[in-house]
Amino acid sequence: MADPIIHIEHATVRRKGLDILDDVSFTVQSGEHTAIIGPNGAGKSTLVQVISQEVHPLNTPQMKRVLFGRQRWEVLELRKRLGIVSQSLQYLCNSSYKGFEIVLSGFFSSIGLDFHHQVTAAMETTARDVMERYTVSHLQTKQMNRMSSGEARRILLCRAMVNEPSVFLLDEAGTALDFPARKAYRATLEQLHGEGKTIILATHELSEIIPAIARVVLMKDGAIVADGPKEEVLREELLSDVYGMPVFVDRRDNLFTAWC
Repeated sequence: MADPIIHIEHATVRRKGLDILDDVSFTVQSGEHTAIIGPNGAGKSTLVQVISQEVHPLNTPQMKRVLFGRQRWEVLELRKRLGIVSQSLQYLCNSSYKGFEIVLSGFFSSIGLDFHHQVTAAMETTARDVMERYTVSHLQTKQMNRMSSGEARRILLCRAMVNEPSVFLLDEAGTALDFPARKAYRATLEQLHGEGKTIILATHELSEIIPAIARVVLMKDGAIVADGPKEEVLREELLSDVYGMPVFVDRRDNLFTAWC
């Protein structure tokens, strides 16, 4: 088997004396789409931030974080391999910057553009091509703070895509979307799959787990409590135990939904 593209061993993240990620090990192979689920406070976003190097685990002899075969990365260099879309990033981008400016800012890992960002003609061409590919060309001149949540998420996806990363980290990227926007979001995930990208999806909503995502990681209290094929993890008994209440699961057209 080839070396994994994401390899985390014994990662612990501590804040104010509390372990919000508790000795977690997590490995992803290229093309192994993975969904991370669990209650609020389970550690999903923290694990994603450890992968993206936004959060650093305790430096212990046992801890390892190897991304694409390397332990050390410059942020700009890593962003060329790892695309990030999150609810928190959307909050940061909720500004008067226009859609095209936010997409271009992906080249600099910035929020929008400033005087010191040297935008080339090639960058502009790439940004326009990506926006056309993801059918958001009509949002080039629209301000981010005037977009719907669904429109803004697609702009952020294009922002990540300008570097053509091989892995996408999607952290609660489908939150607050209505039914049409959620369907469009799933179509975008299918498009990423079709383009050969590896998807790591942290979510509360099981319906976001498209058929191509075969693996589910279930977290609780900062630890991984189950990791395997989604048919084995998305079981009513297991989810009920983790969420501390009866959880019912339905499956239709190879999509899962859950309710309490």
